[in-house]
Amino acid sequence: MSQPTIPSLIGETDQILARLGVEKKRYQNGTLAARSPITGEMLAEVVEASAADAADMIGRAQAAFQQWRSLPAPRRGELVRLFGEELRAHKDDLGRLVSIEAGKITSEGLGEVQEMIDICDFAVGLSRQLYGLTIASERPGHRMMETWHPLGVCGVISAFNFPVAVFSWNAAIALVCGDSVVWKPSEKTPLTALGVEALYRRAAERFGKDAPADLLMVLQGGRELGEVLVDDPRVPVVSATGSTRMGRAVGPRLAKRFARAILELGGNNAAIVCPSANLDLTLRGVAFAAIGTAGQRCTTLRRLFVHDSVYDALLPRLKAAYQSVKVGNPLEDGTLVGPLIDKAAFDNMQRALEAAIAEGGKVTGGNRFTVPGRDEAYYVHPALVEMPAQCGPVSEETFAPILYVMRYNELSEAIALQNDVGAGLSSSIFTNDLGEAETFLSVAGSDCGIANVNIGPSGAEIGGAFGGEKETGGGREAGSDAWKAYMRRATNTINYSGALPLAQGVKFDVA
Repeated sequence: MSQPTIPSLIGETDQILARLGVEKKRYQNGTLAARSPITGEMLAEVVEASAADAADMIGRAQAAFQQWRSLPAPRRGELVRLFGEELRAHKDDLGRLVSIEAGKITSEGLGEVQEMIDICDFAVGLSRQLYGLTIASERPGHRMMETWHPLGVCGVISAFNFPVAVFSWNAAIALVCGDSVVWKPSEKTPLTALGVEALYRRAAERFGKDAPADLLMVLQGGRELGEVLVDDPRVPVVSATGSTRMGRAVGPRLAKRFARAILELGGNNAAIVCPSANLDLTLRGVAFAAIGTAGQRCTTLRRLFVHDSVYDALLPRLKAAYQSVKVGNPLEDGTLVGPLIDKAAFDNMQRALEAAIAEGGKVTGGNRFTVPGRDEAYYVHPALVEMPAQCGPVSEETFAPILYVMRYNELSEAIALQNDVGAGLSSSIFTNDLGEAETFLSVAGSDCGIANVNIGPSGAEIGGAFGGEKETGGGREAGSDAWKAYMRRATNTINYSGALPLAQGVKFDVA
């Protein structure tokens, strides 16, 4: 099935970058090709940093930290508030740029910028709540407490699928905590990073001289720059988002130098549909979670376990939804599924489908849509795969719109299957049975960092800590008390008694 020709996006992209305040010298005559998955065309050539440039940036960021850490936290929050204002004022342009460069439908591109705005609001409030505990001391005339201090340079390595939101989850919190930030965006989405950087610079100018010039820096380039961040002893904490394979490389290198790792890695996410589930609600929740962002979310629904008693009622409706969803230009109204990021993603999807068929899977969808004149753009219909069991490719995450559907009979069986994969990011259950819901949320239930009831595994809000267990890396970002990863804790004991009693009743008298 073919699609209408999609016009070039080069001119529009140049206009958006100009309105955001990005200098042309940053994205012309460089060596890093910025492409749009919508058209497959090269939009710009971004200037890359070298390894030496990266080391120099880290040094400058460290110097900026020395100044920034002494500023009161509520004052630091004011910079983030101004950044949020700039994001609000330029939401349409930045959201459009996200759609152009990452291939997201318009509402998702705008939604990603809204996440940035929301985390800025959260961080501003947090800047007045970076509190520790007062702890009862066993010694009379003593007070024990904990204080939290800025940690240092925070390295952020982000992925293409959420090119700006995940950066902001880290940067907004790190800045109010008193850290400086060095950000290496995905080499597949460099233009959105330039746009964000320009808006931050506007906010910093409004903030005034209290904001060091090198407080937030952007490293444009490939893997070798990420390795500089990971290996440099001046970077005490690195937040890295990407594949489990990437995490296996990053984690040990950070551990070797005792740096902190905030790892957000793979997510082979599942949902369980119980006999009491509201099937209308389930249908919508499953479709959004499995199809949205062309299956390129870390929280995408990839495995669906449906109770045998409702399987035959739900599956035909799910197939009809898959067949009716509009795939095509994500910038057009009504489109729900845009392109895959590139050919490699398409090839990986096809290999996974072939492996599923070899294991007895029955595939609906998965075919490529061709667009006249856009041979380098990869549009595919989402694939629904009925599997006889959880085997082969079902146990591995494929970053594409593939949903494997399987039957089950007992809830304990479904929970065991859900947990029987390497990743442990997100999960959900659809049920109106209180016992089933509570069992799923209990220690004997889902082993994921996110466990939902009657919503899909995707669409997390910034107020909660985001992250997962096992091969997902164990990191937490955004809300709740995730801020603690960006600070160092000090336990303090103050003796105001005039005597020196020792803890645990120890006697040590010196004449």
